[in-house]
Amino acid sequence: MKKLLSQLSIGEGGKIVKVGGEGAIRRRLLDMGITPGAEVYFRKKAPLGDPIEISVRGYELTLRKAEANFAEVELY
Repeated sequence: MKKLLSQLSIGEGGKIVKVGGEGAIRRRLLDMGITPGAEVYFRKKAPLGDPIEISVRGYELTLRKAEANFAEVELY
């Protein structure tokens, strides 16, 4: 099953299958390690739901939901 990275629930994980967006936002996501094939784990979210924290490539990364909407994840 596929979901956007921003739609994952706490404790869910999967593999990045697609990174969308254009220009600077796409480059930023790719530079942070959110690339197709990377495994991600949804760790936590702020009380109001934005930002979110994920684990990717051995480190914790905090993203805004607007940025996380550009990454598609295949759930485990």
